[in-house]
Amino acid sequence: MFPLDVETLEEARLWTKRLSARVGVMKVGLELFVRVGPDAIRMVHDAGARCFLDLKLHDIPQTMLGAVRAAVERHVDFLTVHASAGPTAMRMILEATGSTQLLAVTALTSLSDADLADMGLPDSATYALALATSAHRAGVRGFVCSPHEVAALRAQVGDSVLVVPGVRPLGSARGDQHRTATPEAAMASGADYLVVGRPIRDAQDPLAACEAIAAEITRGLAERMKATS
Repeated sequence: MFPLDVETLEEARLWTKRLSARVGVMKVGLELFVRVGPDAIRMVHDAGARCFLDLKLHDIPQTMLGAVRAAVERHVDFLTVHASAGPTAMRMILEATGSTQLLAVTALTSLSDADLADMGLPDSATYALALATSAHRAGVRGFVCSPHEVAALRAQVGDSVLVVPGVRPLGSARGDQHRTATPEAAMASGADYLVVGRPIRDAQDPLAACEAIAAEITRGLAERMKATS
């Protein structure tokens, strides 16, 4: 999954065309969606790619339900909400998701344990697992978590799709992400999809960067299969 975290629709279109042969899912996040709206979703579909609408919805249940319905009408493949909106909201919006894969966000990868403690919350591993467990009981079968929590979530909510941001190939800068891992490690731990942006976008050769990440993913999957065989 490649995040189209750019300022214009034209930039997003260029990245989509450039990478669509190697990256099957394009992520439309908050910045691009606020700037250009549903045109971003339409552009991704026109390019033949799947669309991940990453708005991390968090509001009262009825408001979230209306937003989810609007997203589903746009035929997005993935849609994020915050698990911390609570089980009532999760149960309500699940009725409207149709074929869209709902992904409940647990603890943002930018949050450190110190940040969480300052907010009166437990460490990231405990917090993420508690949110995922609650949402899973409500019927959610897709989650976003950092690489550090993916193994615990796979063990607890194993029938779910796990999307993992905060992925940094070997030698990449961590940036503003606190809980990171390599593509190989994330896949070996149980991830289904990886979100990789800056290591590709900032590379001198983005296509070569995609190939290197794909090789790491293959190694990680092989490690997982070996461990479970």
